[in-house]
Amino acid sequence: MHWRSSNIVRLAPALAWLLWIGAPFPCPAQSTPTNVWVLQLPDYHNASSPAIATDGTIYQATFTGKLMAVTPEGKVKWTFQAGREVESSPAIGADGTIYFGSWDTNFYALHPDGSLKWIFPTGGIIDSSAALGADGTIYFGSHDKKFYALKPDGQLRWTFTTDGQIISSPAIAADGTIYFTSTDGNLYALRPDSSERWRLHTGGATASSPVLDENGNIYLAVNQSKESIGSDGKERWALGSPDLIDASPAVAANGLVYFSQLWHVLVAIRPDGAELWMLDMDFKIMASPNIGSDGTLYIAEGDDLHAINSTNHLAPLAKSSWPMFRANPRHTGRVNAN
Repeated sequence: MHWRSSNIVRLAPALAWLLWIGAPFPCPAQSTPTNVWVLQLPDYHNASSPAIATDGTIYQATFTGKLMAVTPEGKVKWTFQAGREVESSPAIGADGTIYFGSWDTNFYALHPDGSLKWIFPTGGIIDSSAALGADGTIYFGSHDKKFYALKPDGQLRWTFTTDGQIISSPAIAADGTIYFTSTDGNLYALRPDSSERWRLHTGGATASSPVLDENGNIYLAVNQSKESIGSDGKERWALGSPDLIDASPAVAANGLVYFSQLWHVLVAIRPDGAELWMLDMDFKIMASPNIGSDGTLYIAEGDDLHAINSTNHLAPLAKSSWPMFRANPRHTGRVNAN
């Protein structure tokens, strides 16, 4: 089924969606968002996704190497300058600590007031966004081909070496299994003690991060393919697309998986791999979709945010441990955080 986006609303200008993209969305699809505020960031080439703390503070990294804390009203509270560019999205710990990596090869932990808590050096650029386990363990990858697990105090817990750079964000299952990809073409499943459960050679080298449904099935983009892998490491299905897909999918409570394909296509796939519908958006999509509490899909494109729903109402976000990029609508990167 192909249908046009007659109920898409547009929000401009650039970055006005900062408040909307990371928070639960109570507004119905027929309501038109208003331009709450606009904050000009230091560089237009910003690949980091904002994260929102429990007090409403928004943490946004920039390509100039700044980590910014912004109030819900759009005022800058503080900035922290890393040594080089920051493309990883910040993660927020249960105690409010902010974690992120930089091209300067360092991984940073900041107090909520912006002061430095600790720095952990690696051997390569870090553009992999961190995932935080239930026990506070911090997981991320580096261009040095290593996957890191750090204690909350910044001490090394363990490393796992792959044969390629790690550029995507890990996902954490309800049983603590950590899933991540490497540019060596493998999807890895590790136990919390670093032992390997399995690896699956998909051949993938894109930055798409895995997400999980309520049954523990894994979904991710592998180059030009939309794929599902079972928790046992066996491929369930794969669907080709005409272009590379870097964005991560999102899983709804009814089992539908939404993939935003590069350029202009949003696809809804059933759990069995059958395509339910394809929406021609008429605009370029590069970001991962976010699912609101009423089922509304939110997708950023250039200087616009698009909200999508239907008269039958789409399903809300799945109640799995990691149903979307950065785990939850606030993009905290923390497992089982609301």
